[in-house]
Amino acid sequence: MSVPDLLTLGESMVSLRSTGPLAVGGSLTMHLAGAESNVAVGVARLGHRAVWVGRVGTDEFGEYVLRQLRAEGVGVDGVTRDPDRPTGLMVLERRTADLTRAQYLRAGSAGSALSVDHLRAPLAAGARLLHLTGITPALSDTARAATGWAAETAANAGIPVCLDVNYRARLWSRDTARAVLTPLAGHASIVVASADELDLLGEPGADESAVVADLFRRGVHTVLVKLGADGARAHTPDGVRHAGALTVTAVDTVGAGDAFTAGYLSGWFDGLDLPGRLRRAATLGAFVVSSPGDWEGLPRRAELSLLDGHETGSVIR
Repeated sequence: MSVPDLLTLGESMVSLRSTGPLAVGGSLTMHLAGAESNVAVGVARLGHRAVWVGRVGTDEFGEYVLRQLRAEGVGVDGVTRDPDRPTGLMVLERRTADLTRAQYLRAGSAGSALSVDHLRAPLAAGARLLHLTGITPALSDTARAATGWAAETAANAGIPVCLDVNYRARLWSRDTARAVLTPLAGHASIVVASADELDLLGEPGADESAVVADLFRRGVHTVLVKLGADGARAHTPDGVRHAGALTVTAVDTVGAGDAFTAGYLSGWFDGLDLPGRLRRAATLGAFVVSSPGDWEGLPRRAELSLLDGHETGSVIR
């Protein structure tokens, strides 16, 4: 069997979403959550072969995670079931129309016990690209060591590494994140970050141009800076290119960054030029923010052109 296009690792959880304030008994619905698995689903829906490696409990939540990923065509053969630790949970509370609060119930979870030994076989099998985020090394000392080992091993084997900073303030401080992510970025070919995350890859308070120049010196080829509704900037040794966001009605922005990354990597797998990769990244981001859920609104390949020249409230007949 050919190697997968995408290999990614991290923690996938069950997300319990409320439609109103939890303190007054807002109802909850169950969803799959996890930055890395969001990206895996995004590229799988576009016809690429994606594999996710992680750990879940032997509980029903773990079964739900695996069932959802299998249904989306994501390979999970390398996933480990832990009989002693639970699958991680996240509660998303829709407090107002414009504000969602996240609460994590993942301390001591199966996913946090990820270690190097869990990654040896999947990485030895190879991949066209390894995708990592800054969430996984924040989970535990063993997960931190595993992430660093995977990045270094892949880079030494000639497998390009994509690192999405994905800073989570509830998991670690900016200083701790900087100390871990700055050396980790030295193994990456592609770095993805929002504008307020970039200095986690360099000196505190460093401006964008300084951080990008330093990343280039360390071997990074492309730096993607996510700008939300303003689109994104792509830095390459050939210069800087700005890509605007597609205009849609946003109903849920959770997962937008992961969708952007999935679209960019899909374009990379398909051999698109930089404008084409950025266009696909913006397209996937637009689909996700205009649909409820982290990943549920991600398009399939036949749907990629649906938003081309659309108008708000359009009906395709």
